[in-house]
Amino acid sequence: MSHEEFPTENPAVVTCGLPYANGDLHVGHLRTYVGGDAFTRALRKLGQETAFVSGSDMHGTPVAVNAWEEGVTPEEFALRHHEKYEATFPTFDIEFDNYGHTAEEENVELTQQFVRELDEKGYVYEQEIEVAWDPEEGQALPDRYVEGTCPYCGEHARGDECDEGCGRHLEPGEIEEPTSVITGNPAEYRTREHEFLRLSEFQDYLGEFIDRMDGTANARNQPREWIEGELQDWCITRDMDWGIEYPGDEELVLYVWVDAPIEYVSSTKQYSERVGSEEFDWEQAWQESGELVHVIGRDIIQHHTVFWPAMLHGVDYQEPRAVLASGFVNLDGKGFSTSRDRAVWVDDYLDEGFDPDLYRYYITTGTGFQQDIDFSWERFAERVNGELVGTVGNFLYRSLLFAHRNYGGTPDGEISEEVRERIEQAIDEFRDGVNDYSVRAVGESAVELSQFGNEYIQRHEPWNADDPERAAVIRDCVQLSKAVTVLSEPIMPGMAERLWDQLDETGSVHEVLLNAALDAPPAEFDAPDEPFEGIEDERVAELNEKLEAQIAAASEGGESSAATEGDAAEAAETDLEALTDDRIGFEEFQELDVRVGEVLAAEGIEGADDLARLEVDLGVETRQIVAGIKQLHDLDALPGERVVVLANIEKTELFGVESNGMVLAAGEAADLLTTHGDSPPGTRVR
Repeated sequence: MSHEEFPTENPAVVTCGLPYANGDLHVGHLRTYVGGDAFTRALRKLGQETAFVSGSDMHGTPVAVNAWEEGVTPEEFALRHHEKYEATFPTFDIEFDNYGHTAEEENVELTQQFVRELDEKGYVYEQEIEVAWDPEEGQALPDRYVEGTCPYCGEHARGDECDEGCGRHLEPGEIEEPTSVITGNPAEYRTREHEFLRLSEFQDYLGEFIDRMDGTANARNQPREWIEGELQDWCITRDMDWGIEYPGDEELVLYVWVDAPIEYVSSTKQYSERVGSEEFDWEQAWQESGELVHVIGRDIIQHHTVFWPAMLHGVDYQEPRAVLASGFVNLDGKGFSTSRDRAVWVDDYLDEGFDPDLYRYYITTGTGFQQDIDFSWERFAERVNGELVGTVGNFLYRSLLFAHRNYGGTPDGEISEEVRERIEQAIDEFRDGVNDYSVRAVGESAVELSQFGNEYIQRHEPWNADDPERAAVIRDCVQLSKAVTVLSEPIMPGMAERLWDQLDETGSVHEVLLNAALDAPPAEFDAPDEPFEGIEDERVAELNEKLEAQIAAASEGGESSAATEGDAAEAAETDLEALTDDRIGFEEFQELDVRVGEVLAAEGIEGADDLARLEVDLGVETRQIVAGIKQLHDLDALPGERVVVLANIEKTELFGVESNGMVLAAGEAADLLTTHGDSPPGTRVR
């Protein structure tokens, strides 16, 4: 691992957190997998040798409990879901080089090898602990087989995690007032010998590791409380039948978070063995000089920044270079609920006939990777119509159609200096996005280049047949179209492939490097098709009706006895959302620049149902901000109002209008936040 800018001479491995093989996928689940795929494609555009791997997490109590309730074996249950995931990911162009699962022999052998080596080096010891026991069934109750009270915050909790309270990881024997999930009866504690990893011996190493680790701020900051506090040793075995056997003890299996991350190594090894070590050397990547990047959800940060690097360091493997932890995806301002069928399922999205690229674009460019993002059919349609159809598609289609009709393809001539410099700028923005671990910036490089193209073609008006420069302008526009195609491939690979074929380019757009954006386009190509289709208001209304009916039907049918994670909180939900269990540190809060602003002007954006353009005085400067308040406020009455603005949020473009800040508002009625007194514009909110 180098921490040098990409591309490096070292092989890279990009992984995505393993999905538990215990349920269907909704579109919220896809955020990390689309993000990982897009980041991998972007690395390869820079010329970085990269393997993209993952697999299904077959073990652990969630799988065992659900299989028990269904009356099938855990293996049968998990394999069914694994095969579904394996078939589903490619439908969204999530193309793993290898997608395995944790019960495969390669992972079993490698996991036991890891544990034996950790034991031989003195990092594992045996200790008697109290474990929950169901006296009626005569069996131990590991992890999610037991529920009770969190000893730290007093909230209801599962045996391995306080999922409804403080969010802490719980060790066996910690949960108070234990109850058996199997019988519903009170459980008791019995003494049992288990194996522990001496995590405390890695404390100094982990402190140094977290300081040099790259990635998102939440992945770097969240683990510090653990690492800088009193780091407890980690129980790595469980009393279960389903799992990887602890070496030398047939009665114990390894905790799922031992074998799950080792699947990253096993999956890379499988890929290497399939293509040959000359194509990709897994040992070089994991044991010598690899650039290891983990793309995960933020609920498993500590597993990837504390447990996993300690294990890797203990067996002399490479440590992760970066951890990218995503925010959650909400549905219309509320969390997804699988038991209440409050979800847009992956299969349903595809059955509606939507291009996977539309969702890939929405989920990767809507906000920074570590922030939560909200999905609704209205917002989805608005961004598709405004940004993809109105900006990207509009430029590509009219440029290539004009070139084909008037010149049969690319006019003779060289690219102008202005356009060359603008494409080079976009390439630099793309490259910077990769090295900043910002998939959003990668996607925006193509959209902003399209926006430039629209301005360029409007400024030069090549439809004027008497203009002697029209051929040169169209030559530039075709070059810009090719550049947009190359730059957009990581985010929208399907669209890029179609455009590449329409340009009659040779080879594959998925294999060309970034600098191909400046290579001369073909002299001839056929008439293009429009890259994207708009989504009508009537279609949005229809989709919302289907979703509401789906939720109502699930509600009438009653709750499943196998309620999923988070459903207990959702069941108690009224009109208000539950407070999030995720906390941020004071340093992270200080990074937010929240200011008092005064609205100077407000007007609706033509063609947008909900969006308004505001001019807001922030004391030191005036900002243009787009807000979704057009139908919720009297815009003529807003000038003079004091509002609260998040000033250091990244710029974005909505319906073709740049937004440089975010006006804060409460609830679906967009109740604008303001101040009690007369704080002047520019005053910082603390």
